[in-house]
Amino acid sequence: MKEHNWVAETGEARLDAYLAAKQEVGLSRSRIKALIDEGHVTVNGNNKPKASQSVQPGDEIRLTVPEPEPYDLVPEAIPLDVVYEDEDVVVVNKARGMVVHPAAGNWSGTLVHALLDHVEDLEGIGGELRPGIVHRLDKDTTGLLVIAKNERAMASLQDQIRTHTARRIYWALVHGNTMPNTGRVEAPLGRHPGDRKRMAVDKRGKDATTHFTVLERYPGYSLVECRLETGRTHQIRVHMSFIGHPVVGDAVYGTRKAHLDMPGQALHAKKLGFYHPTTKEWMEFETELPADMAGAVERLRRGE
Repeated sequence: MKEHNWVAETGEARLDAYLAAKQEVGLSRSRIKALIDEGHVTVNGNNKPKASQSVQPGDEIRLTVPEPEPYDLVPEAIPLDVVYEDEDVVVVNKARGMVVHPAAGNWSGTLVHALLDHVEDLEGIGGELRPGIVHRLDKDTTGLLVIAKNERAMASLQDQIRTHTARRIYWALVHGNTMPNTGRVEAPLGRHPGDRKRMAVDKRGKDATTHFTVLERYPGYSLVECRLETGRTHQIRVHMSFIGHPVVGDAVYGTRKAHLDMPGQALHAKKLGFYHPTTKEWMEFETELPADMAGAVERLRRGE
């Protein structure tokens, strides 16, 4: 257990933002908020402060960081396509069909189980069931994903995603070819009112913006590059369906009829860029399309 104490010299900042900015703590804002909610932060002796309250000059603030709670996950020796790794981060090229973290119906065989076997000391980073997971990819979405190996890296990477500093670019094979060469889809997303497992465009939802560029056009299909400005659940899949160009192979937001022999949605996280949590150096990675999606593109290019 670690304890930190401060006397605030200036005011105005929210309590969670004030603590997240403390480099000696090295925790993400979401982790800080959880600690506040759990009673691990006191302000002038009050152990029930609000994360949103303003820090005032002279406030005496104490933060106690408990030891990570044990978890019941068992490491599994599942092969991983590791693109890059150092003492702070791991970048992997996720395969189709792999779930990122444990959840109902997927309590084994996930990327987290593989990471626990591959990386030492992931316990407690980012939460009990999601050690090191900074962002996610859907089960049938392939491509690049960065994992934090310590709390400091987690805080840095989450902040970069929150502030849109990190660069995440996807390639998608979609139905139709009538969209403009470039475009911006700005439509808020929320849970589907009739199916909580699905997302939908909803004016009451969270802001969501996707930028797209058409790379190639074929009869009845297009290959597009999508850049995330925000990172909502199923964002690209919902946005492309919303503008009338659902992702090929997406049975949830597109058509259940098989197209181009795709076993899942033709969506690939192709490029990933971020500033290294320690060196602050800009790092960028790119990976090839998975074999099934690459094969579909080649057949379309040949007019088959």
